[in-house]
Amino acid sequence: MQDTAKKPELTLYLAAPRGFCAGVDRAIKIVEMALEKWGAPVFVRHEIVHNKFVVDGLREKGAVFVEELDECPDDRPVIFSAHGVPKAVPAEARRREMVFVDATCPLVSKVHVEAERHHAAGLQMVMIGHAGHPEVLGTMGQLPEGEVILVEEPGDVARVAPRDPAKLAYITQTTLSVDDTAEVIAALKARFPAIIGPGKEDICYATTNRQAAVKAIAPKIDALLVIGAPNSSNSKRLVEVGRAAGCAYAQLVMRAEHIDWRAIAGAGAVGVTAGASAPELLVNEVIDAFRARYDVTVNVVETAQENVEFKVPRILRVPG
Repeated sequence: MQDTAKKPELTLYLAAPRGFCAGVDRAIKIVEMALEKWGAPVFVRHEIVHNKFVVDGLREKGAVFVEELDECPDDRPVIFSAHGVPKAVPAEARRREMVFVDATCPLVSKVHVEAERHHAAGLQMVMIGHAGHPEVLGTMGQLPEGEVILVEEPGDVARVAPRDPAKLAYITQTTLSVDDTAEVIAALKARFPAIIGPGKEDICYATTNRQAAVKAIAPKIDALLVIGAPNSSNSKRLVEVGRAAGCAYAQLVMRAEHIDWRAIAGAGAVGVTAGASAPELLVNEVIDAFRARYDVTVNVVETAQENVEFKVPRILRVPG
C-alpha cells in the first residue's frame, strides 16, 4: 500500500559562498595533473586538503598519502599539501634530487613571505593559530627556531616573552574565526603597542566570506549543519561562528549519513554550509537527504561572489 503521509515542511537556507575555495581547487587539480603527467603513484605529503571524500577519491586514482618525506621514494614525484610545509621539507627534496610540486595555497605563501620579510627587518613574529595544525607548522617552519611565538587565544598574550617588545610583528593562520582573531589582535596591541600587523589581513577571503554567510543565515534558522571534516580548521570555525551568532544547534557533519536527525527534529528552518575543502557534491547529498524526509523549500542566501582563480605551478603546465 502506498504511503500517502504528508511530509513535514522545512526550509533549507543554503549559505553562499560555501565549499571549495580557489586554493583547494588548485591543490586538487595539481594532484590530478601530476597523475596525468607522471602516472601513478604520485606521493602527497599530508592530506592535500582536509576532506576524506576528496582524499579517498584521489587515492583511488593513484595518489599515495604520507606524513613525512622519508616515506617517499626518490624516483617518484611528491606533492606538498595546500597547508604549506616548513622550509626544511623542499630543501630535503632538493638534496635527494626528487621531483616535487608545491601545492601550498598562494594565500598561505603570502603569510610565509610576510614572516620572512619581518624577520629580515629584525622583528620577532607572533603567530595567531592552532598548535599542531599543518599550516601553523609550515608557517613557523619558515623561520629559525625561536623566531615565531605561537598564541591561540587572548589569554596567551600575557605569557608572550619576546626578545624586544618594540620589535614584534604578528601573522595569523588563514582559516581562523575572524571575530576570535580580532580579540587576540586587540590583546596583542594593548600589550605591545608597537607591534606591526600585515598590510592586508592574513585570514583568507574564503574563510571570511563563509563566516559572513553563516552570520547572515543564523537569525533565520533553528539548526545549522556544516559539511566538512573534523580536522578541517575552517569548517570547525563555521560551527563556532554559527553558535556565536545564535544557532541553538550547530553541527559538523562529514556527509549526509552523519546527520543526527533526532537533534533537528521539530526544526522548521535549517541552515546548510560547507567548509572550503568540501565539494558541492556533498552539499547536494545533504539536500537530497532532507528531501527524502521533508517537503523542502531551498532558499539561497548569498553574501558575496567569488571569482578567484590560482594558476597551477609551471612544472605541470609544460610538456614532459
